[in-house]
Amino acid sequence: MNGAKAHQKTALLTGASSGIGKAAALALMDAGYSVVGTSRSAAPGEVRDGIRMIACDVTSDESVAAAVALAHGELGHIDLLVNNAGFGVTGASEESSITQVHSLFETNYYGVVRVTNAVLPIMRKQGSGRILNVGSALGFIPAPYSAHYSATKHAVEGYSESLDHEVREFGVRVAVIEPAATRTSFESSNIPADTQVPVYNASRAKYLAAFGRSMSVADTAENVAETIVLAAGAKAPLLRYPSGKAARQVAFARRFLPRTLFDKILHKQFGLA
Repeated sequence: MNGAKAHQKTALLTGASSGIGKAAALALMDAGYSVVGTSRSAAPGEVRDGIRMIACDVTSDESVAAAVALAHGELGHIDLLVNNAGFGVTGASEESSITQVHSLFETNYYGVVRVTNAVLPIMRKQGSGRILNVGSALGFIPAPYSAHYSATKHAVEGYSESLDHEVREFGVRVAVIEPAATRTSFESSNIPADTQVPVYNASRAKYLAAFGRSMSVADTAENVAETIVLAAGAKAPLLRYPSGKAARQVAFARRFLPRTLFDKILHKQFGLA
């Protein structure tokens, strides 16, 4: 490895084929990082939109181990890990089967743990590293009809804070990126609950209409990518990075408004009783 490459910052991103992951990979490359991204469908040796892609299924221990080993071999060291792979489920909490909930946690939470566990030994040996877990504003503000997705993002919040305490002594820091509604291909991977209960039809329709309105003025994946680059390069990283004006506003409201007032605003926004 030549000296220039040895000193170049490197990054591994999961879920980098589209949306926030792709935008972050491109932004990090523009910031001078050597980047490897993952997707479940990547072909051997694939370069997609200028991003080196490798195959990785974050729900598989074997796939994660192989992907991290390949990325480490190609990059030489891993300075930054961005855990971005995930999907959403929309519906009332009782409308999702346990099988669907389990699948959601396998990707959104256990996937984060798998990839992090595979990368941490590398970062500890280096004596440095930064791990950014892409959470959500729903990780601190549970919205109706997003109970299980919110639960996975709450899990990521708690995991990340605990992990940050544990790994600081090894020169590794952990932070959570918290976007609000974002105009990405995530919408196409946001699936409905697998068993709809008719009593929720009217309320669910109001929620979906309000969600559609919020998406029309939402931040872009590129906005979130800017936050990721900021958090990646911060000398004294914060634990949480609300990404975008909406996320910052709701984080402030959640912290300072009384619960009754906050609930009233939330219900009015989504047209709920």
